[in-house]
Amino acid sequence: MARRKRDPAHMNTTTDLESLRFDRATFGDKSDFAVIGDGGIGGKAAGLRQIREEILPRFDAGDLDGVTVEVPRVVVIATGVFSDFLNRNRLWDVALSGSPDTEIARAFQNGELPPEVREDLHHLLDVMRAPLVVRPSSFLEDAEERAFAGIFTSTLLPNNEGDDKARYRRLSGAVKLAWASTFSAGAMTSRRAAGLADDAEKMAVVVQEVFGERHDGRFYPTVSAVVRSYNHYPVPGNKREDGVVSLALGLGKTISDGDHVWSYSPHRPTAPPPYKSTGDLLKYTQNAFWAINVGDPPPPDPLRETACLVRSGLKDAEGDGTLKFLASTYDAESDRLRSGLEGRAPRALTFAPLLESRSIPFTPVLERLLELSCNVVNGEAEIEIAATLDPDHGVPLRVAFVQVRPMLTPSERSPVEEGDLAAGNIVVASDNCLGQGSRDDLTDVVYLRPQYFDRGLTRMMASELDAVNRGLVEEGRHGIFIGLGRWGTTDDRFGVPVKWAQISAARVIVEATLPDAPTSLSHGTHFFHRLLSNQVLYMSVAPGGRGSIDYDWLDEQEAIWESRHVRHVRVEKPLAVRIDCATRLGLIRRG
Repeated sequence: MARRKRDPAHMNTTTDLESLRFDRATFGDKSDFAVIGDGGIGGKAAGLRQIREEILPRFDAGDLDGVTVEVPRVVVIATGVFSDFLNRNRLWDVALSGSPDTEIARAFQNGELPPEVREDLHHLLDVMRAPLVVRPSSFLEDAEERAFAGIFTSTLLPNNEGDDKARYRRLSGAVKLAWASTFSAGAMTSRRAAGLADDAEKMAVVVQEVFGERHDGRFYPTVSAVVRSYNHYPVPGNKREDGVVSLALGLGKTISDGDHVWSYSPHRPTAPPPYKSTGDLLKYTQNAFWAINVGDPPPPDPLRETACLVRSGLKDAEGDGTLKFLASTYDAESDRLRSGLEGRAPRALTFAPLLESRSIPFTPVLERLLELSCNVVNGEAEIEIAATLDPDHGVPLRVAFVQVRPMLTPSERSPVEEGDLAAGNIVVASDNCLGQGSRDDLTDVVYLRPQYFDRGLTRMMASELDAVNRGLVEEGRHGIFIGLGRWGTTDDRFGVPVKWAQISAARVIVEATLPDAPTSLSHGTHFFHRLLSNQVLYMSVAPGGRGSIDYDWLDEQEAIWESRHVRHVRVEKPLAVRIDCATRLGLIRRG
């Protein structure tokens, strides 16, 4: 589907907000979306406003019986309050000092909010009694040309303290933490890598009710989903233009963190999954989920975003009654998974009962919302939803529409043929690439040394990569990063757990697949979106495939810096990078 690109200025609108101004007399009664303060509302808040004003009014459930779609209540603290807070508390010097993140966060926590904002937040808490998510709404985050998604700090709050003063302290602390993350080391490094000034960011904050249900001290939605209209990771049988859905039990943090999720094409929801064996299915599907701790309030820790969260296993979810439409059961006799819950055998989150059901219109709802979103943004789109299901019948199905953003898609080909991969001057060849285009300006290569790779030392490797990346950013240079296993994994067994800011100087990333890692390398929402928005080219090289990496040639190059595990080389002539979006073939060639 050909679509026009949306005007990025939409993301940072500061106009026409008077009708949305927070009014203590009407919020919660006549209004469910309001803005505190002056200035802009940032990309995330603009997306929520677009859902509320342009997308949902066009949604017609029609034949989708038992379905409701909503946007949880929202209050946006505009960028003018951010600037006022820093000026009133004289925080600019510490914000731009390069001090450790914890020191900056503590300084912000000691700052005082403007009196009128304090009063508005107290009234907000009188109305919003459900758990809350406090999310930065950046001018830079989710923009089409540069993506800073995931760099800033969001906080989930139980909002269940009996003392209203304690609830306010939690909320105000989360708002200040979001502002402080504007100046974290990761955010500063990423801005510099994008050629932006340290003080280029203006941060709004979204305070929104979390959608879900309470289960024995845990609060979470049954399902979280990210749906994309264009799929850069199509498995055999799927088309890129058919899109892709990523599903997780519980809070969407599982998806955004890049943990194991279930992905499928909305045009083929019951197609066989791309796993080699039932054993792989049991091993690599989601086995834990995130929820908000709504039991006894945990000790306050305003510097830690997960302080109010709890991570639970599938047995807990089964006890909560949320697995009935999500899980399959292992049958040892046939070595197969059977849809649903039977006996006490191991469970796997395949979402088969939900996707196979003719009475629960889950995928049709996603398709309808996605198509409306693409029409409104005039291009390919990515949406986020959360849903709860009736524990007995699946319907009523309640869906919360919590985000929309545009996607970049390939526009021009850089042809690569299979025969090109076998040429004599190839440094990297891949038959599984993401992105499109070419580069002829990169002379820096940072790579992990395969002969010394040790799963027990991947966090040390991440620290060393961070040091190399900082050096490149300071010099204003970009490079090619070659890793083993998944970049950005949250499971140390399957790669190096770097954050995006630790490899932000990369313009090409290569993953050499580990022999026992999943065949389909998955990225969380933030990681995936940053690759697309920053036009970072991606290449995967699997053992026994058509791909290759010439480590011998790399080892012959003079090192700028090296350790036992990481090596940084700089070559005299720029390397030529080509990726063909049509064939998914790519190469890096030396001159």
